[in-house]
Amino acid sequence: MQITDTLLQRLMEMEGCRLSAYRDQNGTPTIGYGHTQGVRMGDRISAQQARDWLLQDVTQVMRQVRQLHVARTEAQLEALTSFAFNVGIGRLRQSTLLRTIRQGGSKAAVQREFKRWVYAGGRKQKGLEVRRQWEAEHFFAPSYPTDDEIIDRV
Repeated sequence: MQITDTLLQRLMEMEGCRLSAYRDQNGTPTIGYGHTQGVRMGDRISAQQARDWLLQDVTQVMRQVRQLHVARTEAQLEALTSFAFNVGIGRLRQSTLLRTIRQGGSKAAVQREFKRWVYAGGRKQKGLEVRRQWEAEHFFAPSYPTDDEIIDRV
């Protein structure tokens, strides 16, 4: 399992980076590209530390997404990793999006479920609309099969 440069760059663009701790939409102390573990208000980090933490955090989320056994291509894995990195793996596990994928929903149905997740603080967010559009499209992009899919074929 390896995070592609494409996914890492895309997440860096979508997340944005702050080198000083701030409170996210939920009031959680956050720093870098959405890193929350052990962050205290007043903390400062370097750009390299922000990138390193992003790579660690995304690797952990990707591992959790793989454990769902629904991503059949690398593009699907990347789209779901981006989604889970943003909303949390717990919310993905409980989502209609995941249920729709597991039930073999149509392309339109799956894309519709991605696009429902565009609200933060009760308001529609342009940045989330852009992100969900990318995830919905990327999920169906031509791509290599994941290791799980290759094993299933053998």
